[in-house]
Amino acid sequence: MKGLRQVVATRYIEPLRAGGSVPGVVEADDLGTYVVKFTGSAQGRKALVAEIVVGELARHLGLRFPELVLVHFDPAVAADEPHQEVQDLLRASAGLNLGMDLLPGAVDFTPEAIDVDPLEAGKVVWLDALTANVDRTVHSSNLMIWPTFGTRPPKLWLIDHGAALVFHHRWGASAPDKVYDFRHHALGGYGPDTRAADSELAPLVTESALREIVALVPDAWLTDEPGFTNPDEVREAYVSHLLTRARASAAWLPRDFPTRGELAAADARRAAATEAARPPWLKKVPDLHGKPPAEQDWSPHVG
Repeated sequence: MKGLRQVVATRYIEPLRAGGSVPGVVEADDLGTYVVKFTGSAQGRKALVAEIVVGELARHLGLRFPELVLVHFDPAVAADEPHQEVQDLLRASAGLNLGMDLLPGAVDFTPEAIDVDPLEAGKVVWLDALTANVDRTVHSSNLMIWPTFGTRPPKLWLIDHGAALVFHHRWGASAPDKVYDFRHHALGGYGPDTRAADSELAPLVTESALREIVALVPDAWLTDEPGFTNPDEVREAYVSHLLTRARASAAWLPRDFPTRGELAAADARRAAATEAARPPWLKKVPDLHGKPPAEQDWSPHVG
């Protein structure tokens, strides 16, 4: 496996406020356009490590995931950005950052927009369970549909894995066979065949594959990790945990998924309870729980 390509940011287009990390749409010297996550964000460099490890593992397992690149960023290219908080983020992110290829015209996944077969759904759930990615839910799917025009049929693409690998925030505090709740997974309504996915994917999570993947993470993002003396020791910890967890899949394999109807009924009950608990002056305020952010379509960011 070759290392991630490196590019130089030449133009900062605009921030994306849909996520807490405030990534930015950036053009680079290879004429590509990328969604860049910055080292100066509140999530810090571990979110970028998770993006690389989980994203490249997804690619290794045959799932669709946009290309990642390392982006050399000079805050001077964003001198015209008017928002002070964004400027502060960019100034704190000079140097190496992480970009994901922007899929032109891609839109957020919705259950009505595309059909997903049980095996593909099972593979995505399996990956998320392996990597403790509990941030792909019915309320925030972190899935895209692309292409949305032309002759090729639309496909499901995975994005945004910065919240995964929760174990690396407290090394040793999370058992490799820990069970996570995936009943509200974004693809739970498609009847994910996690058993078939486990049979196909678990053998692919090998020590050599994991070593190649963690080798893609820059040393600078693995330094000064408490309990470790150098980046290679940290890489070994990722390999050990994920390899052990893959071999223990029988213990954590998700199997219980409510139907779409059951999820809708649960949301309706929750909304009714919220409405009933509101004082009269709040009764007419719309309930936006679980609604997607206003800015979801990437196409406006493509010049």
